[in-house]
Amino acid sequence: MEIFNSLIKFFQDGGLFMYPILFIFAAGVAVAVERYLFLTMERVRNHREWQRIVPHLYKGSFGDALLQAKKSHAAIGNILVYGLERVQRKQDQAKVEMAMAQGMMEIIPRLEKRTHYLSTLANVATLLGLLGTIIGLIQAFTAVAQADPAQKADLLSASISVAMNTTAFGLIAAIPLLILYSYLQTKTSEVVDSLEMASVQCINLVSAPRGDFEEEGEAA
Repeated sequence: MEIFNSLIKFFQDGGLFMYPILFIFAAGVAVAVERYLFLTMERVRNHREWQRIVPHLYKGSFGDALLQAKKSHAAIGNILVYGLERVQRKQDQAKVEMAMAQGMMEIIPRLEKRTHYLSTLANVATLLGLLGTIIGLIQAFTAVAQADPAQKADLLSASISVAMNTTAFGLIAAIPLLILYSYLQTKTSEVVDSLEMASVQCINLVSAPRGDFEEEGEAA
C-alpha cells in the first residue's frame, strides 16, 4: 500500500506532462499487444496453410494447390496464388519468381504495419519528459527568485526534485516501448523469413522434374 501511495505521489508531483506521457505509454502497449497477437496468429495460419498446400505441390497437382491457396486468408496463400497462377499459364520460372516477389512486397507492409509507432512513441515520451522538466525548472527558478533568501536552497532543491519526475517517467515509459519495438521487429523478421523460405521451396517444387519427387517418395 505504501508503494502504491508513493507511486501516486510521484505521478501527482510530476505535473501536467505526466498525463500525456501516460497516454503515450498506454497507446504504445495497445499497439504492441495488437501487433504481437497479429504476428502470432499470422505465423500459425501460414504454417497451417503451408501444410495443406505442400502435399499438392509434391504431387505436381498445381491446380489443386492454387485452389487451396485461393481459399486461404493467410499471407502464404496470397503469395503462392501469384506464383501458381503463372505456373498454370505455363510461364517460365523467372516470371513465377517475379510474381511471388510482388506478392511478398504486398504482404510485408501489412506485417510491419504500426510497429514503427512504438519507436516514435518512445521518443515522444522521452522528449515530453524533458520538456516537462525544463518547464518545471523554469517555474522553480522563477518562484525561488521571489522567495525569502533563507528558504531559497530548500525551495530550489524541492522544486528540482519534482521537476525531474517527468524526465524519469518519460524514460520509464520509453524504455519498455523500445524493448517491445525491438522484439516485434524480430518477430516480424521471423515471419518474413518463413514466407521467403516457403516461396523458395514452392519455386523449387514447381520447377523440378516430377521424377525427382517420385524417387524421393519411394526412398522415404
